[in-house]
Amino acid sequence: MPSLTTIAFDADDTLWVNEPIFTDTRLKFEAILSDYMTIDSGLEKELYAVEIRNLQLFGYGIKGFTLSMIETALELTDYALKGRDVERIIRLGKEMLQHPVQVLPGVEEVLDELENHYRLMVITKGDLWDQENKIARSNLDRYFSAVEIVSEKDTATYAALLKRHQLTENELLMVGNSLKSDIIPLLDLGAQAIHIPFHDTWAHEQLGSAQINGYKFPRLTSISELPGWLKENAGYRA
Repeated sequence: MPSLTTIAFDADDTLWVNEPIFTDTRLKFEAILSDYMTIDSGLEKELYAVEIRNLQLFGYGIKGFTLSMIETALELTDYALKGRDVERIIRLGKEMLQHPVQVLPGVEEVLDELENHYRLMVITKGDLWDQENKIARSNLDRYFSAVEIVSEKDTATYAALLKRHQLTENELLMVGNSLKSDIIPLLDLGAQAIHIPFHDTWAHEQLGSAQINGYKFPRLTSISELPGWLKENAGYRA
């Protein structure tokens, strides 16, 4: 990777904690609905199905998730959901939007080192206001020469970003936790990507082995390993 000039990072669950906030909220959502029904594993599947159904309308993010919780609750209670419980679900969404940004261990130290050697970017998807707010509250924005908040992460999006930033495929390395959004689309383009798995990943972002198209790619256990990997494999820039 001798021509590498730019490293792009995913944000949620790569730079800071995200999915555990959704997981915790789902449990609180189940508690609200427990007043109406017996809760079993089917509830999570029902909510997920509504989320996926709504993606093309609401996009990714907390606001769409909150609306999907309300819609799911209405359907499962046969529209007997009380107004105060609708308000409780809305309050869950507000709490998520106001949740403190918890930067993951090692992130700041790695960015502090790499900014002296590479151009650093963020490429994340989701609600524009929420993502901008999290980046600002993380106090990490000072490291990045560009922040791209997109509605989807696919090959067309990445190709457009490469063109916009005047980068060739060999000049960009993407780092992220999602095989679906951060790894495979880059490899499809002929670019490089490093997978750093996170312990809690939304089902929509998971891929089976058959969906990886036989690609081989680096996988690190922590972002703290990234500088060492770059020194060994990428012709570390002085």
